[in-house]
Amino acid sequence: MIINKLSLVNFKSHAKVSLEFSPQINCFVGNNGAGKTNILDALHYLSVGKSFLGNSDVQNIKTDEEFFAIESQIQNGDKEDIIKILQPREAKKIIKKNDKTYERLADHIGYLPSVMISPYDSNLISDSGESRRRFLDAMISQTDSPYLFDLIQYQKTIQQRNALLKNFAKNRTFDKDSLEIYNDPLSTFGTRIFDKRKDFVLKLNPIVQQYYDIISGGRESVSVVYDSHLSEASFQELLLQAIDKDRVLTYTSKGVHKDDLIFLMSGQPIKKIGSQGQQKSFLVALKLAQISRIKELTGKSPILLLDDIFDKLDDIRVSQLIELVNKENFGQIFITDTHKDRTENMVKKIDEESRIFEI
Repeated sequence: MIINKLSLVNFKSHAKVSLEFSPQINCFVGNNGAGKTNILDALHYLSVGKSFLGNSDVQNIKTDEEFFAIESQIQNGDKEDIIKILQPREAKKIIKKNDKTYERLADHIGYLPSVMISPYDSNLISDSGESRRRFLDAMISQTDSPYLFDLIQYQKTIQQRNALLKNFAKNRTFDKDSLEIYNDPLSTFGTRIFDKRKDFVLKLNPIVQQYYDIISGGRESVSVVYDSHLSEASFQELLLQAIDKDRVLTYTSKGVHKDDLIFLMSGQPIKKIGSQGQQKSFLVALKLAQISRIKELTGKSPILLLDDIFDKLDDIRVSQLIELVNKENFGQIFITDTHKDRTENMVKKIDEESRIFEI
């Protein structure tokens, strides 16, 4: 999958932009605040239909404008697809492939897989389990449509069960039979989610270690541990055990919506014992492992979005990283940097066809 062209209208800081890309390495250079990351975010939209920064769609419309539009030409094997995204200020977002509107965003996920490496990745280590669950779900969803369906259905069912628990508390009543209506669908969807998460993390681990060794010199062992209530008991048992607690809390306290990923170095949490450099190297290795798994499972090479990568690693390691992903044919690469000469010197050594865009 290669993005040949990208056009933006009223997207964030960009009133109108048209770009033609190299199939290998593309770099956006300019001062801070010039809008480099906004272009990466537009590319992220093409992949998953939303911002990687967590902004709502309407927030991404340029100030005082009524809509934003993203359009791209994507080389898909021997044919070219046109992807269009339109977000009016007062209406629902529309995503089209070759002028046919997707009925659901979920139908588009996986068409153009992507992996983002940015300074915000440090949140994966420092934040709560929710950010790590989102990361895990995003990884698997790009490779497995049934998983995404199960996840959506599970989340809807949890919302319904929680609403019932709150209604019980509000009206000072309780009906166990009504609550147990949700046990079977939660168990069905949740168990499938658990099994796929466990398998994905199991197969991800050796690849994370492999890339960590390449990036860091391999002095420490690293691993990702999948932590879930379902490792202790079946979903049905968990729901029955927690029913009194859920009634008091007015929400569902057990299930895969509470899962977490634990990042370890030499058997200890990397958050506690890892230096800043070790944590950065681990996160890059994790993202490279993500690319490898997506490529293995889908046969597609994800686009790689590297935002302000020099903030994460020194110049030598950045050069090694770019050379590594290019050599392993990981797919099209997009990079942002504030220093044109530094970027140009690095990428031209690796790929003569690389393109530099001054933003």
